[in-house]
Amino acid sequence: MTWLQYIAYSGIFVFAITGALKARSHQMDIFGAAVLAFVTAYGGGTVRDLLIGVRPVSWVNDYFALALVVSAVVLVFLLSQGLARLKVTIFLTDAIGLGLFTVLGIQKSLDLGLNSGYAVVMGVVSATFGGLLADILSNTVPDLLKKGERYATASLLGGITQIGLTRQGVAENTTLGICVVLVVGIRILSKWKRIYLPEI
Repeated sequence: MTWLQYIAYSGIFVFAITGALKARSHQMDIFGAAVLAFVTAYGGGTVRDLLIGVRPVSWVNDYFALALVVSAVVLVFLLSQGLARLKVTIFLTDAIGLGLFTVLGIQKSLDLGLNSGYAVVMGVVSATFGGLLADILSNTVPDLLKKGERYATASLLGGITQIGLTRQGVAENTTLGICVVLVVGIRILSKWKRIYLPEI
């Protein structure tokens, strides 16, 4: 298994946990949890693949990825947490998934021949659209659109850094690791320090 595959499967598992936790916070049953877990884990990658013409989309016939989503739902079902701890856990798993899917989306796009600019856009789409769709399904304002949620911004800055390091000849594994840490760090720091973009 390649380093990129490890990132892909880790991202799927982490985002599936995020989706299942969101379902719990909205008091959904286990079927609702499975739907949100699936959408959160696969939504961004599916939109990316459709936009760049990948057929079939990446998760089709991947039973291991599906098993990871099911495992995430079962794990969340078995765990019990208070509401405050639940919100913190959702935030942390979402931040990690954001970093993993940003670098995955960019690297896959570059491998398919997209230029650097569009690869960064596809990285942001991969990282954010799963959560966006899950929030819409759960009838909440998506984190992507909330004031003070440096969601797409963290993904974008990490993606630009990834492209810059790649052009400087930094080893791929090192580049991917640095960018995951950067995206997660920006996401957590901006929330902690309440760093907002200017209002329009």
